Amino acid sequence: MKNLQNLMTIAQAAEYIGVTPLTLRNWDKSGKLKAVRNPINGYRMYDQDELDKFLAQLQKGGNNG
Repeated sequence: MKNLQNLMTIAQAAEYIGVTPLTLRNWDKSGKLKAVRNPINGYRMYDQDELDKFLAQLQKGGNNG
């Protein structure tokens, strides 16, 4: 499990990358951007490093659709 300090809630992650929480849920469901689950409550959490990598990939045009 990742360090919880590096994880963001779905709302925080959505704001961070400029999309809606629904978009993040859809990306998680389709496998484009995987969330980790909080071990206590099962909520989706997103690692900031992974979000940064995903954004870089989008900017390069490496993730179509």
